[in-house]
Amino acid sequence: MKAKPAPLSLEGTSPVAIPAELAAWLSAPKGAWIGGEPVFPKAEKFFTTVNPATGEPIARLAEAGREMVELAIATARRTFDAGTWSGQSYERRADSLRKLSQLVMEHRSALAILESLDTGKPIRESYEGDILRAASNFDFFASQNEAGVERVYESQGNRHVARREPLGVVALVTPWNLPLYLATWKIAPALLMGNSIVLKPSELTPLTAAYFAELTAEAGLPPGVFNVVHGFGEDSAGAFLVGHPGINAVSFTGETTTGKAIMKAASPHLTRVSFELGGKGALVVFADADWERAADEAVRAGFRNQGEICLACPRVYIEGAIYDRFKQRFLAGVERLRMGDPLNPQTTLGALISTDHRSKVLSYAEIAEREGHVLTGSAAVTKDLTSFFAPFVVEGLPANSRVNHEEVFGPLVTLNRFEREDEVIALVNDTPYGLSSSVWTGDRARAERVAAKIRIGLVWINCWFVRDLRVPFGGQKKSGIGREGGTHSLDFFSEWKSICFFGEGKGNSPC
Repeated sequence: MKAKPAPLSLEGTSPVAIPAELAAWLSAPKGAWIGGEPVFPKAEKFFTTVNPATGEPIARLAEAGREMVELAIATARRTFDAGTWSGQSYERRADSLRKLSQLVMEHRSALAILESLDTGKPIRESYEGDILRAASNFDFFASQNEAGVERVYESQGNRHVARREPLGVVALVTPWNLPLYLATWKIAPALLMGNSIVLKPSELTPLTAAYFAELTAEAGLPPGVFNVVHGFGEDSAGAFLVGHPGINAVSFTGETTTGKAIMKAASPHLTRVSFELGGKGALVVFADADWERAADEAVRAGFRNQGEICLACPRVYIEGAIYDRFKQRFLAGVERLRMGDPLNPQTTLGALISTDHRSKVLSYAEIAEREGHVLTGSAAVTKDLTSFFAPFVVEGLPANSRVNHEEVFGPLVTLNRFEREDEVIALVNDTPYGLSSSVWTGDRARAERVAAKIRIGLVWINCWFVRDLRVPFGGQKKSGIGREGGTHSLDFFSEWKSICFFGEGKGNSPC
């Protein structure tokens, strides 16, 4: 049984210390998790995860090749066929989800530290945000009404039963920006529906998945129900997993190009897919809005998690009558952001995920400097050889600028002036993505009108990042395929079967 770290204290200005037991855990190589135990490759092939804030190595992990991926899938299939999990009652599986939530909370400190070490995000955001959300994902799906699993209809003297059944073995491929949070968003409904899982976390941020795998044994999941393989995408663990004929469904959150590659790999087997892909969110502020609150929220929407979040709003459109006042308040909020050591509780802006990603963000900043007027930040800003990038705000970009059309996924925000409702609707829609947006106005009719006309999967009115886990979550256009959340996730991870019982209803008519 793993030692439970003490709760973190986020007071003061000293960086959070890594507990001795967690340091010892990090020092040992991490294998794949297959059949309820760590498994190492015969060829002893490993890769190293790196702290993006320092460039220093954190831990070594076994890189899964084709043989190890096939072992994970075969193990998951045997477990599924044996019925040790899929054959359990719905309530028993829900109880296991509650136990997993409890264990995540008991190990909240360790998981938060690992998340900040791996991603470069501020420890306060990991501890007070991501890990809490990971635990709540299990509680939420455990609370889903069992009535959603079986439905009974009677007509013409016959009884019809519609019943959910598990799919089998599902592949979950998860991103680096919110590693455990988004993994549990898929793990919880997949387990609740009785499936066996093979998880492939991002090679950039695999540590919380490795740690969580050990908690599944403590929660009492049968060996082989939850499996983890580590590695890369092309010609590595990711490709071997999603293209395997033994996989019944693939749920992926990540970048659009990778989504296309997964669809191609899965298509020969007609494998079911669900994709939550890129975004280019817009925050729209009309002159009749509470623009001061909108400006404060725009800072959070642009720079939370260093802008590395699919629901971010890096495009801000402000009606001309309030543009200058909004800009002044927004920039004052940006000035209050504190960039620094992710393990320091006072830090509000950590490091980007990698030096490669920093180079990508830098390339867009350079475009912005050529095409617009920079309000804060500089493409030349650097900090040693690590992945920090200071907040960057630009105005006056041309409507066709790549910076306003393509996903940057970093702390780069554009301010844009508009004068008419139809004008801003066209600007919001002028991108290949359609995941989320935030519209600020005091006119309810306008809010309804704009929400109806923008091609977006999720529209917030006078707020940002307010979630109800029951509502469908997903994007339009190149932002994804399918929806997650509540019964939408249960639909994806299960198969409906209809059974007709002749003559067992009221009356006696043929089917």
